[in-house]
Amino acid sequence: MSITAQMVKELRIKSSAGMMDCKKALSETNGDMDAAIDWLRKKGLATASKKSGRVASEGLIGICIEDNFGSIVEVNSETDFVARNVEFQEFVSSVAKISLNNKGDLDDILKSKYLNFDKSVQEVLTDKIAKIGENMSLRRTNVLSVSNGIIAGYIHNSVKDNLGKIGVLISLESNADKSALKQLGKELSMHIAATSPSSISVNDLSSDIVERERSVLIDQAMSSGKPEDIAKKMVEGRLKKFYSEVVLLEQTFVMDGETRVVDAITKLSKELGADIQIKDFIRFNLGEGIEKDNKNFADEVAEQLSN
Repeated sequence: MSITAQMVKELRIKSSAGMMDCKKALSETNGDMDAAIDWLRKKGLATASKKSGRVASEGLIGICIEDNFGSIVEVNSETDFVARNVEFQEFVSSVAKISLNNKGDLDDILKSKYLNFDKSVQEVLTDKIAKIGENMSLRRTNVLSVSNGIIAGYIHNSVKDNLGKIGVLISLESNADKSALKQLGKELSMHIAATSPSSISVNDLSSDIVERERSVLIDQAMSSGKPEDIAKKMVEGRLKKFYSEVVLLEQTFVMDGETRVVDAITKLSKELGADIQIKDFIRFNLGEGIEKDNKNFADEVAEQLSN
């Protein structure tokens, strides 16, 4: 059967595949449009599998907040170019909403139906790998909820509403006015994005982190010639400074650069006539912990041409 330019164009519109791939698919299936789409899909799946070993440390953080629930996800890609792709952005936003409905369980999310499609999130992700041409992955997700209060969030380096490079969710338990709580929640989220605290309070801070810091400080004090008992007293003072750097409530609030976070919350609580408690927070920084590939751009282009 003769394969016409119109047939190739129609298949390209339906599949978003390349022109030469569409032409070959039609040739392999004797012009059967549905069979050609299946052929391309199979080829796409094979291509996606081939790309799965490549490092994906770019992408987007997405958040979704509905009523007293909030979710945050990280979807990775190989390059920042993909993060600017509208289709990729829509996918991340949709997955954040799906995460909300699946309580942040990664396996359940991947198995879930994707919007109104007759496909799972994993299947849609695999299709997008084939179409966009980069390895992508749903790396992690989490959710927060409150019984009485609000969930607030913030996205830093935003490329679109609720999508960017750093994402924060925070849950505040309180009977106080919701609008005032949401404003505080937004400011605290911005603060957390900037300072990356390790815990909410000193009591929440990992004992391993504290003991490691104490050990280092004692060694530093003793190496300066101080007796052990004096060194230990010096260390307790220095630990307070350490807490002011890594504990949220002890940090200086970035909104004014003077007040401790705990004091700012206490002041607002008195003004509103209701206690305010930070129940939890989550901070995702895009690509943190991923060992990035250091290939130069020329190497990447050569690799793309060889695939």
